[in-house]
Amino acid sequence: MRLNYPVIFPLNQLTYVGEDDSAFFCQIHGRRFNALSTRYMLPADEEEVRRSELQHKIIQFLFNGKNYVGPIADILSPREGQERCRVLDLGTGGGFWAIDLADEFPSAEVIGVDLAPIQPREVPANCTFELCDLDQFYLPYPSEHFDVIHARFMHTGIENYSRFLHEIARMLRPGGLVILIEPDTEPIADEKSASHFTRSGQPSGMRGWFTLWETYRKCLRDKGIDVNIPPELSNLVASTGAFNRIVSQEGNIPIGFWPKDPVALSIGQLAWMNYDIMLPAMKPLFLSAGMRDWEAKKLIEEAHQDLYYPLVRASSRLHIVHAIKKAK
Repeated sequence: MRLNYPVIFPLNQLTYVGEDDSAFFCQIHGRRFNALSTRYMLPADEEEVRRSELQHKIIQFLFNGKNYVGPIADILSPREGQERCRVLDLGTGGGFWAIDLADEFPSAEVIGVDLAPIQPREVPANCTFELCDLDQFYLPYPSEHFDVIHARFMHTGIENYSRFLHEIARMLRPGGLVILIEPDTEPIADEKSASHFTRSGQPSGMRGWFTLWETYRKCLRDKGIDVNIPPELSNLVASTGAFNRIVSQEGNIPIGFWPKDPVALSIGQLAWMNYDIMLPAMKPLFLSAGMRDWEAKKLIEEAHQDLYYPLVRASSRLHIVHAIKKAK
């Protein structure tokens, strides 16, 4: 079991997080945030770790109890005379995916990377966590070094996602696997998107919910984030020219307790809890964007009202892409 874990900074400086990790955090409008990036504006505290765990459970339900899609098991199977396989989990959050994968594949080396040390200190011997701002021109990892690279729920912290994908392609060995999972930031009600209601002029039944997400998307754009990345994942992966066998999937994630199917209901309950935590976590972003405190409070309260007492069936859309890096 590891009690400390290495930290990689943009200039490839290496240090270790000890018992006092306060230097890696800062306070913004009453919430704890990472100290490495001002672009990613969701907190780094116990509530966000809980939300990371809920997202992890949602994905497990979607993948029928598994933690991944694609041929990971084949790629990470130990082979005689082959060096140890390496896995990189970008935007690891609470570290749940990295830890589960390290447990499932004890012969593989698993590295989880995030902006803040919010992961457990005691982890499997083949799992480590590192700190790095992934929103930079060059990531401090060797070329063709990893067999699997995984990234999910993190595009809102990356200004140039195309550049980010090129870095993934550089770090991945030929024949290696990339897995990307990103949710839309555009809300859905009764299987219709916010843009549909804007065009049609029909009431959504969740005006507070839709207004909050419209505001959130504007704040992301103001910070240089392309909010249209998730639906374009497959095209962006293809545009690198580095991958083949690109497989793209998408589906609606129910939010709340309306689904009749037991699995969908479980996903809906987890998604509801995820957003219940996420709504107040948005407040520092709104305040940093110049919104007055009472305005941010009202915006979040009205969205919460729609979440608690929905008049329509709310959902979100998730985009999942996996691909194999081309052989030379």
